[in-house]
Amino acid sequence: MRLREVAAAARSLDLPGRKVLVAVSGGVDSAVLFHALHGLAGSLDLDLQIGHVNHGLRGKESEGDEAAVRAMGCRYEVPVHVARVDPKRLRQGRASRERPTLQEAARRARYDALRAIADEHRAERLATAHTLDDQAETVLLRLLRGSGPDGLGGIPERSSDGFVVRPLLRISRAEILSYATRHGLSWREDASNADLAFARARLRAEWLPGLRDAFNPQLLRAIGDLAEAQRRDAEWIAEIVEREAERLLTVEEGGLRMARSGWEALPEALARRVVRLALRRTGGARDVSRAHLERVVGALRRGRTGSCIELPGGFELACERHAFHLRRAPVPGKGAC
Repeated sequence: MRLREVAAAARSLDLPGRKVLVAVSGGVDSAVLFHALHGLAGSLDLDLQIGHVNHGLRGKESEGDEAAVRAMGCRYEVPVHVARVDPKRLRQGRASRERPTLQEAARRARYDALRAIADEHRAERLATAHTLDDQAETVLLRLLRGSGPDGLGGIPERSSDGFVVRPLLRISRAEILSYATRHGLSWREDASNADLAFARARLRAEWLPGLRDAFNPQLLRAIGDLAEAQRRDAEWIAEIVEREAERLLTVEEGGLRMARSGWEALPEALARRVVRLALRRTGGARDVSRAHLERVVGALRRGRTGSCIELPGGFELACERHAFHLRRAPVPGKGAC
């Protein structure tokens, strides 16, 4: 890894001349991201600040991470903003099908906290330290779990609003470690990253090395290229999906009204994408499988008045005389079909 690679990524992500909040956990990836951007701050006119989120999930280790990040800010004379969150609160009071995993809750709380920090201190971009290894792991895990085409797009280099950017997404962890060693950086190790109870840790420790050795030494790069190609395809496909959604979907109190006709003319893949978008807009996309999408598309094409399909998360699709209605079932967690 060389600074010129990070500089090229920073320019493509429109960072020059902006105030950037760098998300620093204390691990090696975020330590390298901050160090590289700090080294480029003069040439790229970057106004850097550090954001750190303490989840409190690892006791004294979490406190040590925060202290290390604060020390980093002092060493480089860069402001450090810390938020403390409790991911467990996001899991309380929810039905089991709607309750996020602790990892999902922590991720959601982390991004919400970092966005709040950025808003408070008027940062224009939030830079996170996702790497090529993170990309490959995400794509393979989604593939193994039965993801559709969109899931193979992996982690985007920027969020849909352009606020969250990932300058290291094309750089491998081996390159990150080499850079950190070369520059004498210090960092914190999170033991949970090596806990084989988690699928991602098993993939990282056991499966990926074997696949690289047996099939392709450039496996990470190949997966990264696949993800990028899939994201590019998804961008123009999304425009078509939005156009059909505008024609077929209408927001109504409690959910969405879906047209009775027009579904039979759509190609199967396009119809499924419109249905998934509808579920996402109503908050019912979690735990929806390909089989659910096929059932919904089939019902939309048949249009049998009085029919009703139960969906995960307490949602239902009801066919009435003039339209379909996608909404929450009357009793939380139970369909009225």
